[in-house]
Amino acid sequence: WWPEGEGRLPFALRIGVTGHRDLADPDALAPAIDEAIQALTQRVLGAQANPSLLIISALAEGADRLVARAVLARPDAELEVALPLPAQEYLHDFPAEASRSEFTELLGRAARVWQAPPGSSREEAYERAGRHVVDRADMIIALWDGQPSRGRGGTASIVAYARDQGIPVAWVNTAERAQ
Repeated sequence: WWPEGEGRLPFALRIGVTGHRDLADPDALAPAIDEAIQALTQRVLGAQANPSLLIISALAEGADRLVARAVLARPDAELEVALPLPAQEYLHDFPAEASRSEFTELLGRAARVWQAPPGSSREEAYERAGRHVVDRADMIIALWDGQPSRGRGGTASIVAYARDQGIPVAWVNTAERAQ
């Protein structure tokens, strides 16, 4: 035994995020995101657990960044990024300068960055990144309106993929909070 005591295994709970880019009231979602993080942690590790967290995100506008910031506000949290496209190309998906700056700032905080291999379309690249998030995660937080996907790799299809893989999903219903 170590002289300092029983010791601890290094462990980080890996939380993936999927969700919509356009959110009616992102600030109103903050309490539900915190509740989802707590509920997933307790479900997997028990009520007294307080693990380090690793957020896995594609850093798209909206849900990806909102959940990433909530997790990164916690002590010992880290960020892993799953890029659907090379960063310089992905930046074109964010028209506002403030959004591009936020993406660049968060990308700079990443402990690890993965980039989807080239595909035949942008939608395929987004789907690959979404599936990679699920494949790397112990659990998923989905900021989702409950509607079918509006394209390949959309939130509904990533949630379905997570469920098919047996990954716990905490659903923050964005349709309820938009009213």
